[in-house]
Amino acid sequence: MEHTAHHTNAPNGHTAHEGHGQHEHGQHEHGGHAHRGASWGTAVKATLHCLTGCAIGEIVGMAIGTALAWGNVQTMILAIALAFLFGYSLTLFAVRRAGVDLKTAIKIAIAADTVSIAVMELVDNAIIAVVPGAMDAQLSDGLFWSALLGGFAIAFVITTPVNKWMIGRGKGHAVVHAYH
Repeated sequence: MEHTAHHTNAPNGHTAHEGHGQHEHGQHEHGGHAHRGASWGTAVKATLHCLTGCAIGEIVGMAIGTALAWGNVQTMILAIALAFLFGYSLTLFAVRRAGVDLKTAIKIAIAADTVSIAVMELVDNAIIAVVPGAMDAQLSDGLFWSALLGGFAIAFVITTPVNKWMIGRGKGHAVVHAYH
């Protein structure tokens, strides 16, 4: 979907997001040519959306893996798979509520969230892997939760500029904005 497909020209010559009264992406016309870029607020919202799905999936995956006494690799694989599943699901449900058919909604969710979730998971799991003892910590250990939450915080900081760059180019979470 072309990013600008859901924009209209406002009376002042700037583009505006339909139904929002203001333009969240930071696109402005200067000297007859348009400059596109996402606002930090839009990038933060997209990253928080991603972080929510990732956190739910990872926590559920780690809880299941720990409860079943699985090894670190199996637990991490499950947690990452569930992070993608929950991340995609949050977008999928929002787009379906907007009346989009399931096949199209799945394509939109994958286009919107894959890079964001992948970066988030890569950073978060790398943090957990390098924190001494975190891989062997149990759900009842403070180390488990501090490494996990610290990993999420660092992943958020790294993923937000990635999302800002992608949204500014009409990719990533930008493909979902027409359905909000």
